[in-house]
Amino acid sequence: MTEEYLVNNEVLLKRIVINPKVMVGKPVIRGTRLTVEYILGLLAHGTVMEDILQEYPGLEKDDIYACLLFASKTLEDASFVPLKAEAS
Repeated sequence: MTEEYLVNNEVLLKRIVINPKVMVGKPVIRGTRLTVEYILGLLAHGTVMEDILQEYPGLEKDDIYACLLFASKTLEDASFVPLKAEAS
């Protein structure tokens, strides 16, 4: 990985904060009460970035990228167990 890539990741991740007094300690976009989980849910259900940005005027593209990066980094550090085994 290049140094530029690592610096960009660090800058993006600074957009996500965790404060026990805000949204019960869930990760949120700095300066908002929008949780990473909420933004990921919107994207997972087909809402396009432009629609999210229009609905929440203070948000920037990098805030959404930060949510995706945060989720990616969180999964790197966690063991994933499927909720239900596939039938063979």
